[in-house]
Formats: sequence, C-alpha cells, structure tokens
Amino acid sequence: MNGLASITLEQWDRRYEELRAAGLREPEYGGPLRRHVEDGDRRLLRLRFDPSPAALRLWNFLLTEEDRLRKARRDGKKLVGVMKDLGTTALMTHCVPELVAFYPDGAWWIPCVMEMRAGLFSIADSLGINDSFCPVRAMLGAFVTGAHFPIPDMLVCSAGATCDDFSAIAQRLEGLGHAILWWEIPHRRKPESGEGRVELPGGFVAPAEQVAVVRAELDRVREGLQSLAGSRLDDARLAAGIRKANQARGLLADLRRQAFTAARCPMPALEMLVAEMLAIHFCSDFDESLRVLSDLHEEVSARVLSGKGTLPADAVRVYWVNPVADLQVMNLLESCGGRVCGTEYLFSHALDPIPEDLGPMEALARMALADPMVGPASDRAERICRDAVGFGAEAVLVSRIPGASHCALEGEAIAEGVRRLGLPVAEIEVPSLSDACRPRLVTRLGGLIETALRRRGS
Repeated sequence: MNGLASITLEQWDRRYEELRAAGLREPEYGGPLRRHVEDGDRRLLRLRFDPSPAALRLWNFLLTEEDRLRKARRDGKKLVGVMKDLGTTALMTHCVPELVAFYPDGAWWIPCVMEMRAGLFSIADSLGINDSFCPVRAMLGAFVTGAHFPIPDMLVCSAGATCDDFSAIAQRLEGLGHAILWWEIPHRRKPESGEGRVELPGGFVAPAEQVAVVRAELDRVREGLQSLAGSRLDDARLAAGIRKANQARGLLADLRRQAFTAARCPMPALEMLVAEMLAIHFCSDFDESLRVLSDLHEEVSARVLSGKGTLPADAVRVYWVNPVADLQVMNLLESCGGRVCGTEYLFSHALDPIPEDLGPMEALARMALADPMVGPASDRAERICRDAVGFGAEAVLVSRIPGASHCALEGEAIAEGVRRLGLPVAEIEVPSLSDACRPRLVTRLGGLIETALRRRGS
C-alpha cells in the first residue's frame, strides 16, 4: 500500500496496530478510530482518511469534544454555547479560565456523521422547523435530546445581518426555554463619501460608525461572560487570547498555503476541512488545538519537502466554496480526479490574523464585521476570486447548502465573478446524506474536471 494513499476505516484498524507496534504516543483522548463507530458515528465506515498519526490525532480530537465538555462541567467550569458568529465570541469565552466555549451549530453535521439515526431532523420537524430550513435545524433536536452535548450554562447568539435560517432556528430554541444573550451585527456596507472608514481583516472596509456599534455590542457580551464566570475578562486576558488565536491562524495559513500550492497534494481535502474548523472555536480546548495543528503542519511540511503527495500530480486544482453537509463528498471530488486548492467555508474571517496593534475589543469588532456573511455577496465573491487566482485554481466548485436562505442568490454572484476570470464553475447541492444523489454528483464533478482538463490542454 502506498503510504500516502487515503485509507478506509478497516485499513485504519490495521494501520493503528502498526503505529502502536512502532511506538505511537497518543494524547489521553487517543485510540482507534473504530471506537467512534461504536458510539454511533457510522459515516466513518464510508469515508477515506489520511493514514498519518497527525490525521489520527485530528480525528480523535474532533470526535471527543463532547467528552471534553462533560469533563469541563465536572471540573466546575461553565459551558457557553456560542452561536452563529463563527470565531468571535468563542475566542472571548476561551480567554476566561472558568469558561469553555463550543458551537451548538456544529450539530448540523450530526445527521451525516450518524447517518440519520439520531432522529434530530424529525424532532425539528415536530417543532415547526422543516426541511425548508438549513440542516443546522438539527441543533434543535440536539437540545431536546441532550444526547450530543451538555446543555450550556449560557447561550450567546449574533443577530441582524446573519443567516435568516439560523435566526429563526435560534428564536425557536429560545421559545423552548433556552435564554439567549443576543448581540447585533449590522449589514456591512461601504463607507459613504466623507465618512470615516476602517480597514478590516481580509481586505474589506467598513464605516467607523459600524465598527463602533459592533464594539459596543461585544462589550455587552463581555459583561455577560464576566457575570457568568465571576471573574474579569479584561484587556490583558483578551490580548493574550488574541495572540494565541493568531498562533493557530498562522499555523493554518501556512498549512493551507503548502497544501493548496504544492506540486502534489500533501493532505486530503477532508482532513484540511476539519483542520480549518478548529480555528472557529478550538474544539473546546485552546492549547490542544494548537498541538493538533502543529502535528498536522509538521506532517504536511515533511511531505512537501520530500515531494510526496496523496493524489496524482495532474489532479485538477479546484477551489471549494461552502462547507458540505455530507463529508463524503470531499472524498468524491478526489476520486473524480480533482484536488482542493483553496477554500471559503463561510468563516474566512476566522482564518485572518487579528490586529494586535489595536485595543482588543476594537480588534475583535473589526474581525466580527469582516465576516463574509454579514456583507454583500459581491464582497465575498471578490475575495473568492482573488484567492482562487492566488492559489492557482483551475476550476471553482460551489456546494449549496440545502434550504439555506443565503445560497439562493450568492452562488450566482460568485459564479459571475469566477466566469470573468475565465475559470469553469459548477454548483452542486449536497444533502446531509448524498448516497441517493451520488450518480448526479459524480456527473457534475466529473463534468467540471473534464472542462478544466480541456481548458488546460487548449
């Protein structure tokens, strides 16, 4: 077996024993991947994985978050469910030693990972949130059952210029008796003539007035966190947290650069997606997430240096837009002859460096307002096009999220920008389980790859 070829879970069983015999050292949450299937994560049986110890640690870290949350509660820490803003309030929470943050939003992947056996969509249906809504509606079912994460001691959620689906689902959650600390973020706009302007991480600009509004809203969140913890969340703690977050973002930036630009793909798309997700909330353990990313970065750097890759050197370079509801589709692209060479998974602001030369609350406000989801679709399309060119993409794939209100129009805005670059672009819709539509997906992905190959040869 090629040591870099992606492997099945069954092959991982043998690989794990080989690594242990060779002296593998694991963190306390380590162990064989198969044990997660016994916990109900049956989709693992259908995925293909990178065979490295670094990837094993990454997957085990991801799949043991619930254990960490329950241990944190036993240790007397308060749990904060941070919703929708993807990066900002999670970072603030982790700056307080008495608190631990996690995203209940992540429940949107449970129907995929557990192959619909958890019944979360049925519960959402019974609460009036049917399949006309984004799959994040699974979060409602997770709160009702209490089986997938501990019920948080506090909920924080952004409102205003956010996903309409999520706002409706969160309001339904509050109607079930779960109190929410709402904070508002305005729709980002370009400054008018003569109006003060502020540059945001990622290259966007916004009126200074809007930044001030967000800063005031985040101050309310800070007060709520301090009250829950019974300790101060002062600027010194926030500044230290920002520095640590920038370490993670720096590791991810170089990891992405190497993975997306190397002559041969050094890490499969699925593991890269999971790695990027760590930047949002550090999987409930700030320090361990840094160690997980460091291991992955070391593995990728070694592969790039040696010229080794997980895919053929001629794989078509595809820029991927939006996260998929079914993780298996990341494998599917690679089996069709593509490789991911750039991504925009709705949280690019959680990957950009946070300014360290500003007051912490000012820096966090600017980061929050840089969220691609709170501005015009044209802004997001502009960044995607800029990144696609920078990473040398040969094609762009937009994976629409079923029921998501923002996907109705933004996909076309992105596609228009990509077509102006002369790159082929395709849109696909990926349900939580894609098995039934796999032939259609293969046709769409195969067509995109063939178009890119013809363009390469012309």
